[in-house]
Amino acid sequence: MKIYLTALLMAATTPLFAQQTNTDTTKIKRHTHMMNGVEMDDDMMNMDMGSMKMNSQFSLDLPMNRDGSGTSWVPDESPMYAYMIHGKKWMTMIHGSFFARYNNQSGPRGGSKFDVPNMIMGMTQTKVGSNGLFSINTMLSLDPFLVGAGGYPLLFQTGESYQGNQLVDRQHPHDLFAELVVAYTQRVAKNTDISVSFGYPGEPAFGPPVFMHRLSGMNDPNAPLGHHYQDATHIAFGVTTLGFRYKDIKLEGSTFTGREPDEFRYNFDKLNLDSYSLRLSYNPSKQWALQVSDGWIHSPEEHEPMQNVNRFTASAIHTKMLSDDSYVATTLVYGQNHYSDNGKTQPSVLLENSLQLSRAAIYGRYEFVQKDADELDMHAAFPANPNFNIHALTLGTNYRLGSAKNTDLTLGVQGTLNVSPSVLKSYYGSTPTGFQVYLRINPSMMKMGHDMMDM
Repeated sequence: MKIYLTALLMAATTPLFAQQTNTDTTKIKRHTHMMNGVEMDDDMMNMDMGSMKMNSQFSLDLPMNRDGSGTSWVPDESPMYAYMIHGKKWMTMIHGSFFARYNNQSGPRGGSKFDVPNMIMGMTQTKVGSNGLFSINTMLSLDPFLVGAGGYPLLFQTGESYQGNQLVDRQHPHDLFAELVVAYTQRVAKNTDISVSFGYPGEPAFGPPVFMHRLSGMNDPNAPLGHHYQDATHIAFGVTTLGFRYKDIKLEGSTFTGREPDEFRYNFDKLNLDSYSLRLSYNPSKQWALQVSDGWIHSPEEHEPMQNVNRFTASAIHTKMLSDDSYVATTLVYGQNHYSDNGKTQPSVLLENSLQLSRAAIYGRYEFVQKDADELDMHAAFPANPNFNIHALTLGTNYRLGSAKNTDLTLGVQGTLNVSPSVLKSYYGSTPTGFQVYLRINPSMMKMGHDMMDM
């Protein structure tokens, strides 16, 4: 599996990944190291309590563990599930997941399906001079082949369209090319960086790290019901971001294409930098990552081209390591959409948690989201277009069956209980539920100082 993922990512990007010392580590004298037969100098590595630490792809002074999706931050204490490929001056990190599952959503508007939601991501970088970093990121998804163009059943989910109709009670698939980004960061003073990036597609500085890249949500193959209130802009076909960091505070601004990806999942959509966002991130300690962001999105939905959206988000992520291979991760997200055509402001709240023990995990997700009749494609039944308050609670558990070549095979099961207004019972049933059983394949957790030396 490792060889397969590596070959696929290498076809999409050039392996570049250099490392520089972190501010809180002890530098060692410059000399040449041998790692798996490859020479590496001290610009790429440093020692901290006997472990090798690697820098962020957006800063020579921050750890790689802080990198979330796009340019977002997660807590420094976050472990990484990835493969590392070492070169003399470059390094590459590859991670991803494949969920082979059976998914059943109950009721008249539900359905069942066997599918494989998935993603593969590669991040590479190299040092430029003494204070610069150049990086290339790519993310591919085989959803168009393994999920299908119409997506998968998911009660109360909305967003995007297919064959001229809005997708309702289904989650859309991701595009084959979900991220192709180049970025440059310059250290301008001690603890101070300026960075610029361009993606086609890419993720603007907007919202929390996307759900697939959060430790608290990595066990759940479903997208949150509030995805299009919180982090749906992670695939924008055209995005430019400028960021300024001082110590543990970062201010970023992006301009990007507001239109969601179309139903043709293999191509590159039209670039039109017509939307913008601002995000302020703050990591007060190694265990916390906070952000607040606001953005104006031009015509995001193809089926409602005259509708613009002002989206506000705020989030807090906490991660605490319990041992070398155990942790607890929690994410709280608030997101709201204000719609230009009807003047409505609709909120959403997400709370997700994962307790990862050595081989077993227990996880859950609670969601509240407000959607109206038009959003649920029920305007004919409710011409006054009322709002509906929807609650969903998901609980799940999984167990790692085994590992081979730094790749885990995990068996999991989860269930979801949806609660909605009684007026919707005739459409969704009295107790709309979801059930899934899955096998997941993903890279093993990296143990810095051991996995790197053994590869």
